Amino acid sequence: MSVLRPPVPPFSLETAVQKVRLAEDAWNSRDPERVALAYTEDSRWRNRSEFFTGRRAIVEFLGRKWAKEQEYRLVKELWAFHGDRISVRFQYEWRDDSENWFRAHGNEQWEFDSNGLMRRREASINDVPLRAADRKFTWPLGPRPVDFPGLTELGL
Repeated sequence: MSVLRPPVPPFSLETAVQKVRLAEDAWNSRDPERVALAYTEDSRWRNRSEFFTGRRAIVEFLGRKWAKEQEYRLVKELWAFHGDRISVRFQYEWRDDSENWFRAHGNEQWEFDSNGLMRRREASINDVPLRAADRKFTWPLGPRPVDFPGLTELGL
């Protein structure tokens, strides 16, 4: 039995925006188990140069990711959508264990099953060094507050 994860395809502008924000909030929790529940058991991923399949691999990947990328704060923005697919652009800020800050710039392509679980994720990401004084994602750790501006509003 598959779990229903609304909103489900086919997406409208409203439901695509909602799906993007739900994903952003989950990733900002930095909880690999929580994030993985949004994906099918056999979800296929490409993240930068890593390719893997399955929810367990997602949890392991995210555990490694957030051990390295400290003080992670993410903003996602809808780029396009059609049927069961959504494309987003995103940026996130993080620091390493030597107090060096980075802003990651990326694009993701998502494909969903009929229950709203993501069955495929393709992510291209580039990290750019960032001075701490130039950070823009300054809310407390956790989900971005509703009134905190998005990428477009921040001029990114």
